[in-house]
Amino acid sequence: MSELILTLNAGSSSIKFAVYNVDGESLVQTHKGQVEGIGSAPHFIARSVGGQLLAESYWEPASIGQGHARAFKQIWSWLDAIAAGGSLMAIGHRVAHGGETYAHPALIDATVITELTRLIPLVPLHQPSNLASIRAIAADHPALPQVACFDTSFHRGRARVTEQLALPRTLLDRGVKRYGFHGLSYEFIAQRLREIAPEIAAGRVVVAHLGSGCSMTALRDGHSVDTSMGFSALDGVPMGTRPGALDAGVLLYLLREDRMTVADLEDLLYKRSGLLGLSGVSNDLRALHASDDHAAVEAIDFFVYRVGQMLGALCASLGGIDALVFTAGVGENDTEIRARICRDAAWLGIEIDEAANLARQPRISPEHQSPSVWVIPTDEEAMIARHTLRIVRGR
Repeated sequence: MSELILTLNAGSSSIKFAVYNVDGESLVQTHKGQVEGIGSAPHFIARSVGGQLLAESYWEPASIGQGHARAFKQIWSWLDAIAAGGSLMAIGHRVAHGGETYAHPALIDATVITELTRLIPLVPLHQPSNLASIRAIAADHPALPQVACFDTSFHRGRARVTEQLALPRTLLDRGVKRYGFHGLSYEFIAQRLREIAPEIAAGRVVVAHLGSGCSMTALRDGHSVDTSMGFSALDGVPMGTRPGALDAGVLLYLLREDRMTVADLEDLLYKRSGLLGLSGVSNDLRALHASDDHAAVEAIDFFVYRVGQMLGALCASLGGIDALVFTAGVGENDTEIRARICRDAAWLGIEIDEAANLARQPRISPEHQSPSVWVIPTDEEAMIARHTLRIVRGR
């Protein structure tokens, strides 16, 4: 009987999932999909690894607080139908925050759930969704092992100076510090780079995870040295609907002059800022490229400019750069954005081969050019599955 691992990446209104067949020490992805519209118009889609549509369904929204539980029941029902005699070994979860406690993935029990619940104030729009799926599975399948894989873990162990904020030390003692996120993506890229270019992986690398959410991280010998996101997933470079680095005085102004509430600020910062807010057109760079609206052009210019600034800052943290890696939806697919960022970084010695860039080659810089430039697709689900297999096998 084959054994399976299911990975879940739960957001506030969606759950992405992937199914892996365990073949000895190897993992082979067999299916993937998502449930969108949780809380409004739930929509389930399952596909083969090649992208073929295998199943699709809709249902009425569940009662408040039960949306993720209902979504998981749909995933479970579909998985049970296609398992073909396979046995689900464990479920691995992407969890936004591990706090000070979890520097590595953890087998979930009541103690872990309690600690993750305590961390909700640090990531109020992410952690509750992660916990909703975990609790739903624990209620329906209490004997099934679940593993939490934290987006903050990869950044643990950095120099203390890169974690601190210039606030009273009492706040640092309460956990108000720079954690960093997208760790599962960076961990995958670090491992993949060791496979395809080990001499580069051992050096000074900046990885640009550019998607709807964006961050950048400096790696030395595959370990996080510094990163753009800090206490929350709002910091750093601008994103689809999040502003990136922002003068805190702006928030004080809005609190004082516009009488904004905390809920108002959360909505502004997480849902109405970034490329969407600046352009007034879309949070999607594809739509901005296609628009002739001057504000859309300015939004793209601002995005490229701020990514270039962060690249320079992270090179300063590393004392130089040996390679730049692009990943995630924009980083992997937007040839124009890559070209513009690299042209602006010519002062670092960065140069790209335009033909290789347009052809989406893994290496898009000239063969002997240093620093080199790479495009490496990320796979957070694969990283979750690897950690889950290791944990349930006691390693």
